[in-house]
Amino acid sequence: MNAYAAMKQYQTVNVNAQVSEADPHRLIQMLMEGGLQRVAQAKGAMQHGNIGLKGEQIGKAVAILGGLREALDHQQGGEVAGNLDSLYAFMQQRLSEANLKNDAAMLDEVSELLREIKAGWDGIRQA
Repeated sequence: MNAYAAMKQYQTVNVNAQVSEADPHRLIQMLMEGGLQRVAQAKGAMQHGNIGLKGEQIGKAVAILGGLREALDHQQGGEVAGNLDSLYAFMQQRLSEANLKNDAAMLDEVSELLREIKAGWDGIRQA
């Protein structure tokens, strides 16, 4: 996992947190949390007709997913990393479609997928 790339991406989207003190596991959690927040904010903006804010928040969510993709370690992660990479790419595509089509259901779909991945990631720390 390239924790530096993930941290850089996290800082790029202006999520307020103490990134410099986070371990790599927590950093990925923070990226996922930030992604979920941005998708929720985009949905709220969409529902209120704020097209500019919707696009901005979707753009930030896409960037966060890009950071998650960059953080994958394909050497050690093998098939799991490859599957996550494909899933993150799919989610980026769905966010772009949601933005173009103004489709809240697509935002919900991405949120649900990201929540499921995050739940699995959160479980790693507890194990």
